Amino acid sequence: MVKMSNRETKTDVILIGAGIMSATLGTLLKELAPTLEISVFEKLENAGEESSNEWNNAGTGHAALCELNYTTEKPNGSIDISKAIEINEQFQTSMQFWTYLVNSKMISNPQDFIMPLPHMSMVQGEQNVAFLKNRFEAMSSNPLFQGMEFSVDPGKLSEWIPLIMQDRPLNEPIAATKIDSGTDVNFGALTRILFDHLKSKNVDINYNHSVDNITRTNEGSWELNVRNDSGNVERHTAKFVFIGGGGGSLHLLQKSGIPEGKRIGGFPVSGIFMVCNNPDVVAQHHAKVYGKAKVGAPPMSVPHLDTRYIDKKKSLLFGPFAGFSPRFLKTGSMFDLVTSVKPNNVLTMLAAGAKEMSLTKYLIQQVMLSKEQRMEELREFIPNANTDDWDFVEAGQRVQVIKDTADGGKGTLQFGTEVITAADGSIAALLGASPGASTAVHVMLEVINRCFPLYMKEWEPKIKEMIPSYGTSLAENPKLLQEIHTSTALALGLSEKEPINS
Repeated sequence: MVKMSNRETKTDVILIGAGIMSATLGTLLKELAPTLEISVFEKLENAGEESSNEWNNAGTGHAALCELNYTTEKPNGSIDISKAIEINEQFQTSMQFWTYLVNSKMISNPQDFIMPLPHMSMVQGEQNVAFLKNRFEAMSSNPLFQGMEFSVDPGKLSEWIPLIMQDRPLNEPIAATKIDSGTDVNFGALTRILFDHLKSKNVDINYNHSVDNITRTNEGSWELNVRNDSGNVERHTAKFVFIGGGGGSLHLLQKSGIPEGKRIGGFPVSGIFMVCNNPDVVAQHHAKVYGKAKVGAPPMSVPHLDTRYIDKKKSLLFGPFAGFSPRFLKTGSMFDLVTSVKPNNVLTMLAAGAKEMSLTKYLIQQVMLSKEQRMEELREFIPNANTDDWDFVEAGQRVQVIKDTADGGKGTLQFGTEVITAADGSIAALLGASPGASTAVHVMLEVINRCFPLYMKEWEPKIKEMIPSYGTSLAENPKLLQEIHTSTALALGLSEKEPINS
């Protein structure tokens, strides 16, 4: 029998989930409307413990500098970089907001969450080398990607990536691009920093509180049934609710009953990283190096060898190896996938299942890999990798959105980040995965624009103070872009050289 608590609250805004998205939205709203009353409910013990956690995500500041899946080759051989431009502009929005927080003394030490790090792409084989050269020529002519270098010279590549080039048989062409303006971002640390700040602003943060249900009141507000750490159910009401619970968002969106949440499903993808436990090997690599995804692999499974800064210590990760689990969160239930199937989305889910047989086969193959088979994939990056130097770490769960598209596509798997909002703007949910955290500021500004339209004219000057490029294309405004690069590098402590303390 459910025991009701006598705790009931009424507030302006409720944020569900204490991840990077809620942290960003809460911080933005507190800057735009300081008197807003905000409550946060997180089912785990601390902020940033699920998808935002540093061990659960790739940690790349996704700026499309090295991720090859953001640039596609057209039938005529030319390279479409429009997606890369879009992602880069969105990441620049995040960088500007973080700069504002540092300059406003809301973040005291940016090196607690962001470090400068070269971003590289590396390919092998004549066809891939030709693709990378064409990609380099298309991107380097755009102001957003200024400073990108390209090389096929083994000597130059040995300078850039000595660990990858050491003992490498050069029996096929190899090429890489490098750009020094990349970053490593610890989104778990940033999430915790932002929630500490929100707590100082009297935001009501409730850990070990799980949202069981969401219903609409007669007055148009939203009432949440929230199970507290004692197992009792509390009632909390708000005018606006943001569902930012990672993979858990889909179930809560369905419980809200809004029409916009119907005919949407989720497909969970798990992952494993390999982490190097040999400090001598870690010291030999200083970059994020992305390769090309295997045929049938989901975009979040693009292989990459990443320098990371975790707990203020330099680490080296490789992966991710994709897998399948029916859980929507690492801490979720084995029944998450089954219980997400509803009468209104069952046909959508079935259509996706029929379409994605190759993906399902790929995920099953990945799950079955032995450690030595995973090591063989790592040796495509590090030819002399020693099995004893590497351990496994389980990555976070990603739930890809499945929906019917406007062009009539039934059950289409969406790779990206998706915002679902009610027509009246009273509730919003964030679904999907990569680039996710890197574009959090852009995505949360989209939520604000959709859900608080009556305030946008009043708030716009403050938004432009926080994000000088707001409403402007940086790709088409090189002068503003240069000013922003200079100001963000200064405020965030970014330079092209490896930090001395690494």
